[in-house]
Amino acid sequence: MKNISSKEAMNLESKYGAHNYHPLPVVFSEAKGVKVTDPEGKEYFDFLSAYSAVNQGHRHPYIIKALKDQVDRVTLSSRAFYNDRLGLFLEKLCTYTGFEMALPMNTGAEAVETALKLARRWGVEVKGVENGKQEIIFAAENFHGRTITIVSASTDPDARVNYGPYTPGMKVIPYNDPEALREAINANTVAYIFEPIQGEAGVYLPDDGYLQAVRKICTENNILMIADEVQTGFCRTGIKFACDHENVRPDVMTLGKALGGGVFPVSAIVADEEIMKIFTPGTHGSTFGGNPVASAVAYASIEVLENENLDKRSAELGEYFMAELSKIENDKIVKVRGRGLLIAVVFEDNFEAWDVCMAMKDEGLLAKQTHGNIIRFAPPLVISREEIDESLVIIRRVFNKI
Repeated sequence: MKNISSKEAMNLESKYGAHNYHPLPVVFSEAKGVKVTDPEGKEYFDFLSAYSAVNQGHRHPYIIKALKDQVDRVTLSSRAFYNDRLGLFLEKLCTYTGFEMALPMNTGAEAVETALKLARRWGVEVKGVENGKQEIIFAAENFHGRTITIVSASTDPDARVNYGPYTPGMKVIPYNDPEALREAINANTVAYIFEPIQGEAGVYLPDDGYLQAVRKICTENNILMIADEVQTGFCRTGIKFACDHENVRPDVMTLGKALGGGVFPVSAIVADEEIMKIFTPGTHGSTFGGNPVASAVAYASIEVLENENLDKRSAELGEYFMAELSKIENDKIVKVRGRGLLIAVVFEDNFEAWDVCMAMKDEGLLAKQTHGNIIRFAPPLVISREEIDESLVIIRRVFNKI
């Protein structure tokens, strides 16, 4: 493929691609570590990390080597046959997460769909709910993906409007409200799926004790506790998984994004055998799920998290970064919140954070707004203290102009 300019790249996407995104006007041409470069050679700090898919940094050499080595051997077997990478990956993932079994897919949305199918089937075959009457509870302001079933439980108008008829059996309750969960459960309830920290909602952290309360309620009512850790998992919040902040073990976790090391789409659900045995041959699957390249890349991606202690790095640098952001004096800033290197700056209502993101882009730092008035900062976990300080210079300069 030929090299093209930023303007050409954006024009081609606009002409030939569906307009289902509104990206910042910047083009990635090269990337390494925490920085990306556009076709004209301008360098930027990446403070979005592809929505936390690049926790290990862009093109981490260890992960890239695993990718290159594998594509020289075999790339696809389908699950009609065994391959010599999948078993090793599954063992690594189960050891890392502490669950007995894993089921690999490709994207985060597929992982969530897999968890929902698991819950419905478990509800019939284990709990005894009549098929067709299973109910799953979701939290308001959730983001679990964009499939028909998932958007049926969304409260985001952009994600939901005009996609009916909606999938039945979905019930939505307020987030961070244990009593609402308790009241919503009935004899047909099979699961509660939620994000331990809501990312797309603006890095919304629940109250201390919420996760433990959810665990207790799910156990008492014999329903599955499903934690969506697609964005919050793999050290992003300063610990392996966000549920670990309260030492809570869900029944099922949905995983993705950083599992692929920013190189390849890899997702999975993990659960213990007593739950996972609900799936039998032919009841669920994926041609590409667990393919040799994905398995090799994911294995290496987990090794990087472990070998470079990215959980501790995220915790320490996140605490420092959040403290420095909190020192910025600006009347339009309401609060700074987050955990690890998943941090949000919340501005006053009706504030247009897009303009601030554009100004930071011009200064060489990339971040994205959510919910209009919130900016999420989530750099790769391999970022150094020095790079954070350089980034803070840009952020302070832009924020001081507001």
